[in-house]
Amino acid sequence: MRNIPKEAGNMKIGVLAIQGGVAEHKHHIEDLGHTFVEVKKKEELEHIDGLIMPGGESTAIGKILEITGMMLTIRNKILGGLPVWGTCAGLILLAKKIENEDKKFLRVMDITVIRNAYGSQIDSFTSSGVIKEVSKMPIPFVFIRAPYITSVGENVRVLHKIDGNIVAARQGDILATSFHPELTENLTFHQYFINICRKTKQ
Repeated sequence: MRNIPKEAGNMKIGVLAIQGGVAEHKHHIEDLGHTFVEVKKKEELEHIDGLIMPGGESTAIGKILEITGMMLTIRNKILGGLPVWGTCAGLILLAKKIENEDKKFLRVMDITVIRNAYGSQIDSFTSSGVIKEVSKMPIPFVFIRAPYITSVGENVRVLHKIDGNIVAARQGDILATSFHPELTENLTFHQYFINICRKTKQ
């Protein structure tokens, strides 16, 4: 689904380039007519309109963020109003609580998550559904060793559930999905996030 018209007003969308589908996010951002910014160090956070945190292994990503000093910088940027979207491991990094673990990362989204909630790599699956706030048409979902959200705070809006499990949520300009829109041809969710970034910038 790459027939979404490009919009006026170029946005600079950063993608945390440590693990995950960085190239796939890049393609979606550029297909929508916006600028991709690879984020590997603190300085690259200074001139972006939004940040995407892709999948991967959240503990490994967290260690690198701590070593490079990016953890505190990203946290402060988000708390200061930078729109952010975490997919899969990115969702775990955003959460205030992780079930059965004391480890916490950015702690900016009032959600509790459970890691690998859908099992191992061989339990990965695809699905689809309508998320009314995002699109009137069904959106494809790709789940890979995915977490899901087990509880949300009062300021968090649940966007979608599958079999009763929360797989998409939003708190202000913080967006989190268990699934990987970048691994499909559908640009709708990236467009939704870019719209958040545009409204915040305006």
